[in-house]
Amino acid sequence: MKRKIYCGVAVSVLSSVLNGCSLNTDLSIPQLPMPASFPDKSDSTSIANIDWRQYFSDLLLLKLIDTAINNNPDLQIALQRIESSRSSIKLANAAMLPQVSLNVGGGVRKFGLYTMDGAGNASTEIRPGQIVPENLTDIYLGLQSSWEIDVWGKLENQRKSAVSNYLASIEATNFVISNLVADVAIYYNELLALDHELDIVRQTIQKQQEALEIIKLQKEAGRANELAVQQFRAQLLETQVLENQVLQQISEAENQINFLLGRYPQPIERAKNVFYDAGPQVILSGIPSQLLSNRPDIREAEFQVEASKFDLKAAKAAFYPNFNITASLGFQAFNPEFLFTSPASLAYSLAGTLVAPIINMKSLEAAFNSAQASQLAAMYRYQKTILNAYVEVANQLSSIKRLQQVSALKKQQSEALKQSVDSANELYKATRASYLEVLIAQQSALQSSLELINVTKRQRMATITIYKALGGGWK
Repeated sequence: MKRKIYCGVAVSVLSSVLNGCSLNTDLSIPQLPMPASFPDKSDSTSIANIDWRQYFSDLLLLKLIDTAINNNPDLQIALQRIESSRSSIKLANAAMLPQVSLNVGGGVRKFGLYTMDGAGNASTEIRPGQIVPENLTDIYLGLQSSWEIDVWGKLENQRKSAVSNYLASIEATNFVISNLVADVAIYYNELLALDHELDIVRQTIQKQQEALEIIKLQKEAGRANELAVQQFRAQLLETQVLENQVLQQISEAENQINFLLGRYPQPIERAKNVFYDAGPQVILSGIPSQLLSNRPDIREAEFQVEASKFDLKAAKAAFYPNFNITASLGFQAFNPEFLFTSPASLAYSLAGTLVAPIINMKSLEAAFNSAQASQLAAMYRYQKTILNAYVEVANQLSSIKRLQQVSALKKQQSEALKQSVDSANELYKATRASYLEVLIAQQSALQSSLELINVTKRQRMATITIYKALGGGWK
């Protein structure tokens, strides 16, 4: 019988090893070759290497970014993920070492008399002249140890996976910082643009109020009718509504910045006069391959691929038998006064076990298939992240180029429409233009001025977005 049992264990062990050997851990996916350069660019250096404290020159903006990095809730959450990942490494390292624990225990047992143990105890002397007590006390004090011998590298691969996940968490935190720096700068410039929009709207309101007073006087003099007065008043009311809308947008932008800074709403100090300052005249994009080292999200995805590879190897090693060594050393006695009597009360054990999976093979296969799918998903995610980074940079480079051309045209249009308002007013006073022409000129000038501010805002934001897209802002 024993021979059959041993043979069965041997067969199961061999079956586990053969199953493990037949599992494929060398996975790959089709690779997308990265272009050698960005469209219309041949730079060898990248603005991503510039510290954000040098890239942005507005001191008030720098102060806001500093506050955000110290207080932002999302960043604090990301930092705690790093701590959690660091603890996972410690757990994985500890799993490779012998587990030693102190065991202090006691108990009492009574065997039935008409049992093998009870009958044996009744006729056995525990000490000369003293049989084994009917109520047998058992007191133990000692050390116990267990150690899984990592023959197949399962524990080592789990440790390497934990290290890769820890490095990925660091890169994820860097990506949060990069996004945070860009978001604060974007909302700050949104706020500057709204300030200028508010100025334009209020200047327009003042001119429209003056025009309304003039048209009222002309009505009294018989040179205009009530329809003209109503039209001018309606246009003034529409612009006043626009003023309130801009004020609401300013409030929301300030609140959004305060949220990023991890504080309750309060006024945002800002340098309104820098809005029209020229940004970087030349954007150095470097070469696409530099994104692999500059973009934290790409490096995070790369470490996740590495972690998935180690997880797959550990899942394969689970098919192999586990080798375990257990040992104990301590003092054991039925009476506390004899507990430390040596060597009579000295107790120890040493055992080695070989544990091989038999009936749970399907669950191991499911775990392995899941690890395979996770690795392939991580590979595709890595490739997608690289592709997304390249597209982001290409889009922003194109946007910067087009916005420069649009800005030049908008400036000319805005200046021409401002002059047309003065001309329309003069012609109207000389009865050579209708009031509708004055209204149209005023509305067109207002719209053109707002569009010019919007283009300027988009230009400033494009220089921020390209900085983040190239991998800047976290160093």
